[in-house]
Amino acid sequence: MRRIILALMFTFVGSQKYDIAPGFSNSKTYLYSYEGLILHGLQERGLARAGLRLTCKVEISGLSHNYHMLKILSPQLDEYNGIWPRDPFTRSSKLILTIASCLTQLFKFEYNRGQFGNIYAPKDTPVTCVNLVRGILNMLQITVKKSQNAYDLQEAGIGGVCHTRYIIQEDRKSNRVTVFKTKDLNNCQDKMEKNIGMAYIRSCATCPLKEKIIKGTAAFTYKMKYTDAGTLITQAVSQQVYQISPFSEPAGVAVMEARQELTLNDIRNSQASTSEIQLQNYGSLRYHFARELFQMPIHLIKMKNPESQIVEILQQLIQHDQQGYNREAPAKFLELIQLCRVATPENLESLWKQFADKPQYRRWLLSAICAAGTTETFMFLKQKIHNEDMSYLESALTIALAFHLSKADDHTLQAVADLVTSFRIQRAPMLHKLAYLAYGSMINRYCSVSSSCPNRILQPLHDLAAEAVSKNHEDDMALALKAIGNAGEPASIKRILKFLPIFSPAAMAFPVRIYIDAVLALRKIARKDPSKVQEILLQIFVDHSLTPTVRMMACVVIFETKPALPLVTTMANALLKESSLQVASFTYSHMKVLAISRIPQLFNVSAACNIALKLLSPRLDRLSYRYSKVIHVGGYYPKYRAGAIGRIYLMNSPSSMLPSAIIMKLRGYYANTATDFVEVALQSQGLTELVRKQNIPFAEYDTYKKLKVLGKTVLGWKELPPENPLISAYVKVFGHELAFADVNKELIQQTVKALTESSDRHMLVKKVINQIQRGIAGQWTQAILAGEVRHIVPTCVGLPLELSLYSTGLIHATASVGVNMSPSLSGTFKPLQFFDANVQLHADINPSMYTHTVATMGINTQYFQSGLEFHAKFHANIPMKFYARINIKDKSLKFETTPCHQETKLVTARTKLYAISRNVEEITSAKRLLVLPEEAVSDISEQRFKSAERSSRNGATTQRTASDGMSETYSYGSEEEFYHRAGGRSYALVFCSKLHSLGCQTCLNLQLRDAAFLKDTFLHRLVGEGEIKLVLKPVHTDAAIDKIQLEIQAGSRAAFRIIQLVTLVSEEDDDSTPDDVVQTKLKKILGIESIFKAANRSAQQHLKKQAAKKDKVKIAEIRTDPAAQYQSSSSSSLSSSSSSSSSSSSVGDKYRNTDMKDKTWQPRQREGSSSSDSSRSSDSSNSRSCSSGEEDHAANKEQQGKSDKPVRSCSSSSDSEYSKQQPKFLGDSKPPILAVILRAIRNDRKLAGFQLVLYTDLHSTTPRIQVFVSNISESSIWKLCADASIVNSYKAVGYLKWGQDCQDYRIAGKVVTGQFADYPATQIKLEWPKVPSRIKIAARWFYTFVPGVAYMFGFSQREQNNPSQQATLVVALTSPRTCDVALKLPDLTIYGRDISLPLPLPLEPHISTSVLQYPAWNFFTKIPSSVIDSLKGHCSVSQNMITTFNEVEFNYSMPANCYHVLAQDCSPELKFLVMMKKAEESADLKAINIKLASHEIDMYPSNGLIQLMINGVQTPAQILPYTSNSDAHILISSEKDGLSVKAPEYGIDKLYYDGHTLKIQVGFWMAGKTCGICGKYDGESKQKYQMPSGYVAKDAVSFAQSWILSEEPCAGACKLQHTLIKIEKPVGFENVASKCYSVEPVLRCVKGCSATRTAPVFVGFHCVPADSTTSFDEEHIRLDQKSEDLENTVDAHTMCSCEQLQCAA
Repeated sequence: MRRIILALMFTFVGSQKYDIAPGFSNSKTYLYSYEGLILHGLQERGLARAGLRLTCKVEISGLSHNYHMLKILSPQLDEYNGIWPRDPFTRSSKLILTIASCLTQLFKFEYNRGQFGNIYAPKDTPVTCVNLVRGILNMLQITVKKSQNAYDLQEAGIGGVCHTRYIIQEDRKSNRVTVFKTKDLNNCQDKMEKNIGMAYIRSCATCPLKEKIIKGTAAFTYKMKYTDAGTLITQAVSQQVYQISPFSEPAGVAVMEARQELTLNDIRNSQASTSEIQLQNYGSLRYHFARELFQMPIHLIKMKNPESQIVEILQQLIQHDQQGYNREAPAKFLELIQLCRVATPENLESLWKQFADKPQYRRWLLSAICAAGTTETFMFLKQKIHNEDMSYLESALTIALAFHLSKADDHTLQAVADLVTSFRIQRAPMLHKLAYLAYGSMINRYCSVSSSCPNRILQPLHDLAAEAVSKNHEDDMALALKAIGNAGEPASIKRILKFLPIFSPAAMAFPVRIYIDAVLALRKIARKDPSKVQEILLQIFVDHSLTPTVRMMACVVIFETKPALPLVTTMANALLKESSLQVASFTYSHMKVLAISRIPQLFNVSAACNIALKLLSPRLDRLSYRYSKVIHVGGYYPKYRAGAIGRIYLMNSPSSMLPSAIIMKLRGYYANTATDFVEVALQSQGLTELVRKQNIPFAEYDTYKKLKVLGKTVLGWKELPPENPLISAYVKVFGHELAFADVNKELIQQTVKALTESSDRHMLVKKVINQIQRGIAGQWTQAILAGEVRHIVPTCVGLPLELSLYSTGLIHATASVGVNMSPSLSGTFKPLQFFDANVQLHADINPSMYTHTVATMGINTQYFQSGLEFHAKFHANIPMKFYARINIKDKSLKFETTPCHQETKLVTARTKLYAISRNVEEITSAKRLLVLPEEAVSDISEQRFKSAERSSRNGATTQRTASDGMSETYSYGSEEEFYHRAGGRSYALVFCSKLHSLGCQTCLNLQLRDAAFLKDTFLHRLVGEGEIKLVLKPVHTDAAIDKIQLEIQAGSRAAFRIIQLVTLVSEEDDDSTPDDVVQTKLKKILGIESIFKAANRSAQQHLKKQAAKKDKVKIAEIRTDPAAQYQSSSSSSLSSSSSSSSSSSSVGDKYRNTDMKDKTWQPRQREGSSSSDSSRSSDSSNSRSCSSGEEDHAANKEQQGKSDKPVRSCSSSSDSEYSKQQPKFLGDSKPPILAVILRAIRNDRKLAGFQLVLYTDLHSTTPRIQVFVSNISESSIWKLCADASIVNSYKAVGYLKWGQDCQDYRIAGKVVTGQFADYPATQIKLEWPKVPSRIKIAARWFYTFVPGVAYMFGFSQREQNNPSQQATLVVALTSPRTCDVALKLPDLTIYGRDISLPLPLPLEPHISTSVLQYPAWNFFTKIPSSVIDSLKGHCSVSQNMITTFNEVEFNYSMPANCYHVLAQDCSPELKFLVMMKKAEESADLKAINIKLASHEIDMYPSNGLIQLMINGVQTPAQILPYTSNSDAHILISSEKDGLSVKAPEYGIDKLYYDGHTLKIQVGFWMAGKTCGICGKYDGESKQKYQMPSGYVAKDAVSFAQSWILSEEPCAGACKLQHTLIKIEKPVGFENVASKCYSVEPVLRCVKGCSATRTAPVFVGFHCVPADSTTSFDEEHIRLDQKSEDLENTVDAHTMCSCEQLQCAA
């Protein structure tokens, strides 16, 4: 039994689990050694890193239960800045003393079973020191579970509450336990982090974690042992890593690595006491953010006296301004901002008193205070605006910038709320708008970081909206909606709905622009409550009573909410029955743009749109740009998870050819965030009224009065409401609307008056003119904080890790401008008279721009900074000192400037990446080392193998390699040298372009040294240093150059100006010199004879070479056109190098199944071209030769031998062919129209420079242009010649030659029309037999981008051996709105099908051969005019076939004797009316009546002739043409077999009538303003049968009959009238006996007449119960406003018998 009891006892003891929760004894003191290390840099060896190391002794003593004391002994702080791990740490004794003063104080903390409570420290202890203590204590934080050895939990720590995993290993033999703890710093419930400047950056909540560019983790290892007092931690080791991948590259990462080690050294029996020390509670173990929020990480300032320091920096900035040295100004400006952030209100007020009356100081100070963004600086600015201490412009800029950048808290919100209601703001309209918009933005930023958004801060905006509605003040309505949109709070939805007519009947009276603003106000609200906003917007989108622009705006906002598949499908389903093509086209194009998106944030909506598009008809994609579209530009790069997308929302209006709204938006994507950089919108209405003349009194004409009376006879007709011309624009930056402006008709008229009337009537114009006379001189400097983005997280050491981006800019300009005018300005001077004056301008202008961008990663505290800094500096400086003389009347311009006397850097850009270390005690000796040092490890590709055998025999000889450092001197390298050097770590390049004649050269210097040889990532390409400079340098010349002169002379004096330059002829001889003498002199000066002699020699040599190598020439297959009417001659020199292409495939239906690359080009040719016999093949289409010329049978056989398909050979026409028909040199028969002279004025009076002469002959049958450029130096024969001409109706050629007498280099081009797979097509061919090597290099570089660009635009491509030194583009018109494209480059063929055209081309895709051969089909002249005419409204009537303005065709037989309204101006001006009826002579003929102004024109057939009657007076055809003498022009003339009427001022561009046919063409500006059978000319073909009341008829007959003009039964011949009818038979509607009445009138015979002919029509009916007492009197009720309950077919009367009609005698 004893043994059993003993065994059980041992078993119980063995199975007992120790409590491993650590703790400290209250009666003991524990001494630990501590080391904390932080390093920043890239992981590759040999690169520089920066870091800090803290070492010390830590003494922990017990105080009482759960309370312990911590004391740090002998702290040492070392900085690291060097090549890790080669270089040693450095120690700063001064910094150690500063840190030790706070670290060596006593700290108290609560600690129980591994969990920390509060931490206590002496009062006024710096938070940075407390955080360092938190970092030490954080190592002792352990959460133990007794029953588990492996578990997960959310554990609190210095970085917040994060996901933590524990693994516990016990060693019973040694009474020790090891605990492993890891933290996932990417998965935290309550993470300690601070974001600054990210209010406008939206993160993607649905994106995966891998999209994050910052990832972190921490690992802890604890070694503990069991003691009598509990478990004691003997050693704790931690390692924390933050990986930053700025370009989302797995290998391109920068790393912050933190290590800690806490080791137990000694245990003593003692107890501490802190009874005499007053300690303050500093909170828990969680990190507390300190002054690093005010401390910028790019410089360290020791704050002594902020006011005096601000004054010192201001003085330095002003001194730099005066000396013209501004490179360091952006960095100084950042220091000034930081000092303003810590300055007190008293400091700011004192500074204002010092510098308020000093403009330069004042400007810098205001800029810094605006950018500071603290509550104190904001309150200071608000007070200055309120007290009117700032000018109007300063106040506007302050509100627009500072209010959007300032910190949003309760104080600033209340201050802005008070300011917007102040008298100063209320009386200034611009400030009033800016203040409310800024207040809305501030609310948005406040509520984005606050847990709740109180209604009181929204109340000022809601009050403004309510007041605007009550007063019906349109401008305030727009302002309130825009400010509410900036705020973006769901609490404002109810206020917004009051401005939408479908939710508030009172809003029916509001203008359309208010509806648009209300819809756009929901954009930001949708981010917080998307479902509610989607519900509202969907109702707007499907409501057909709203204008298309409002509905399209709703579509834009819906898709910005990233709708799910059900909502997108609902929208697509609604489009199936959509009556507005504008809305349908816009929505379809928007879906298509989203469907092709590859942006992760849009994956869901992209997939939904892909599915929804399957429901819609693809014909919506083929609509022209007359309809609304969404245009997408940009790209996304998944490798870097970054991209930029630009979208243009083009919203057209049915009532105008001009867009009603254009929104241009640029959005950037980076990692899992999106930012709206800028958005610009332009809205317009009624602009056509401003474009055309407005001084015609249409209301005073008889037509206006008659149309008013006739309108009453058409039931339901009413004229269109007037449009008030308005242009509205707004600008949004980072999603917030900064400003908007409205330009109405009155403002435009005032502007026009100011430009046309005398200046003394307009004070502003008078002031401007007076200032111009006095001259302009001054200096202007403006600094801008372009961006400040910061992300701060704590590290395990207790120091903050900051990632930040700063960007500042400085714009500096000095100007001195003097203006002299002849005649001189007077009080009655009109601004438009500038065009008739001789203006002399003396200017010395020096604008420059500096930008400095800094990106940092590292530690940032008030004591020290350590990390990586990337600096990018940009400087642009363009000094301009010139004299100009402008005389628009004489068409002359003279420009003089100083030559290059010294080197001038125009553009400079530098980038460098440093490892930096700073401390506050040694500010002037900051450590800064390039991350890629000069002695970094060499590129392995540059290393050379050294043979041991050779070394032993020849000694240790090494081959010298290129220097790794950046070259100090620049050299000219060949192309091969460039690529060899670029493959290594560093290279330098210089590209220079010299102009010896002008004594200057431009050089592009490029130097780069990067770490891409270590890893080929974008980040490693930024590691190191790079520089790009564009430099203007002087060139040594034989004689000094005094000035450079540019002269431009157009018109008749162009030739004389060239002669005057060379022969120094006086201007008095200009008119006396004969024209032939001028031509002879000019021809000699230009060296024309030598040019053409050299050309002839070159042509003869070329012919000899061709004859010798004739068997090697490959000639392209071309189909012969035997009907051409021109003679051909020798082979064309322009196409001498063309080669054969692949053989033609079958045409017709087979074309769609073949590749574009296999199509054969068939140009049109001239008559007389012979065809050669060629072999035929069953699998190849037949071809005919295209030119006469000598056939090369040998070449043909050779070509056939290489291919299984025979190729027909032919030759093309040459330059000499058309040169025989016209002079080679246009100057023999034409004077030049333009002369341009660029020359250097030398002190030896020799000519140096260039001259350009332009000749044109545009009015001949073969238009031609020639340009000659020559060097005017006596010793130079360099020239440039360009010649372009249209040879015939089908062909245009041109060339560009330059060099010695234009013979060294040559580029030729040809444009030919013809057929491509049986489609009309155009071929553009470019050849470059010989070009300079620089052009080849540039072309080769550009060529690398071609495949990628082609892929982005959806083109197919294939590698193919095409002719070298030649490019051919073929564009084939497959339909009026689509084309096929084939581009053949030397090694690549790019092709695409069904490419949409922006505008329809009025050509049929299949044209007969006879039409192609007809010379009048001139591609170059017909297409432009045809396109313009096709955009105009065309309506025609031929027999019974009617084609409306919207291209809707239908058959309609007109009732006899009744006039129909064919086309009418339905705008308030009522300018014209065209009526038609059947002619009395024959039922197949028509008679028309036209009302224009005071003219009533009748045209009708009689006895086989067209008769004309004007105002009741017969007008014989012999006296035509007839011209009116009214205010607007009317022309009536004979044309073909009929008459034409032209009245463009009235809207009728042309009307043609011949009895059988009537054609009407109206102007652009009549879009949407017409009505009648021809329609509204609004492009809405789905609403094709719109009746006078606006109701859409069911069929064409009902539609046409609704436009019959009724007459008095006894006075007129028309016996038909419109009547509401009732269904006579009983109707059961919804199981209730009902009586039903038509919603629209039906044609009926008048009372007393009976129908003899009827036509069935489809009519809608409204039904009411049979016992209802409602009376449907058409004079009292409009049934079209009632619901349409059923449809039925009824008979409409079309002919009446009136035997029983009773009329008064």
